[in-house]
Amino acid sequence: MGRLFVVNLEGQIYSCKFCRTHLALYDDIISKSFHSRHGKAYLFNKVVNVCLGKIEERLMMTGMHTVADIFCVGCGSMVGWKYETAHEKNQKYKEGKSVLERFKVLGPDESSHWVSHEADTGGSEGDDV
Repeated sequence: MGRLFVVNLEGQIYSCKFCRTHLALYDDIISKSFHSRHGKAYLFNKVVNVCLGKIEERLMMTGMHTVADIFCVGCGSMVGWKYETAHEKNQKYKEGKSVLERFKVLGPDESSHWVSHEADTGGSEGDDV
């Protein structure tokens, strides 16, 4: 296996909570109104330093989507998911975009969103069933 290539971002950065690998820029946020099993999640136009998991069909609150979980290249933690295909016409804007779960990343101010275990219900997405 070769050397790990990691992109270092400049500006207001979201990074992996576990290893601090840079993942996305604040300026690339499309929506802050997504949710995951652990609370808030943000839709990003672009993320870096992630690798894709298995592509699969998931029924979410906004319909059927083809998605792949995304993992931090620094530590291997699952940090969100990427939309490959949206089957509903009004959801097509999500295609090619990625969601980062706020519970699993540090924000530009190095903050992390912690949620109690009672709030750990539901699915995996602001749309997930």
